[in-house]
Amino acid sequence: MADKLLIVMVNTDPTNGSELGAPFFQATVAAAMEYEVEVILTGRSGELAVRGVAENLNIKPDGKQTVYDYIKEAYAAGVKFKVCTPTLELWGNDLIPEITDTIGGAYLISEAMDDNTVTFTY
Repeated sequence: MADKLLIVMVNTDPTNGSELGAPFFQATVAAAMEYEVEVILTGRSGELAVRGVAENLNIKPDGKQTVYDYIKEAYAAGVKFKVCTPTLELWGNDLIPEITDTIGGAYLISEAMDDNTVTFTY
């Protein structure tokens, strides 16, 4: 059985907060279940790694929790957040403090192909 969950966020629209709750919630739950969890932000979703973006997006219309609140909860549970290098070229490098590493495409592919890893994409 796999012991790592890799969540790759590449297609999720970072301007639609309602789309963003599930991946961060699932990451938090998996970390609480003591799985190793990484969330990789790349492509359009990579914009969430930039300061000020996730802080200004609400998960629900009531405005009580932001996407950044979900990111902080996941990080506190042990989730590691990484961003792909090309994303920095698109959105800049003023990143939220929860980003632990900048990675390239080879890292993403090698982790996704590992037999001990289950990969979810959003």
